[in-house]
Amino acid sequence: MALCRPEIAAGFALAGIPTVEAATAPAAADRMRELLARPAVGLVLMEEDFHRQFPEELRRQLDRRPLPMVVPFPGTAWAAPEAAESYIVELLRQVIGYRVRLR
Repeated sequence: MALCRPEIAAGFALAGIPTVEAATAPAAADRMRELLARPAVGLVLMEEDFHRQFPEELRRQLDRRPLPMVVPFPGTAWAAPEAAESYIVELLRQVIGYRVRLR
């Protein structure tokens, strides 16, 4: 399942991933609460901007639950290329357990 803006949802849908659309972070928080009530949802790909703007109580609730697993992904624009690289390096560090160098 992908929780994202309508303009990004089309790409996920073309890849065969079910989507839930939200235009704003508050709407995304409402959609996430609806997804939490559906036991069949095991994974939610979500725009990082939405996740960052969720109310603290909702983020804590997501952190305490084993499912659905929430995986934030970066939005469509980066302020600087260095920010994108830093993000990728941090993701890799979390997955493999230590820092890697991109070059």
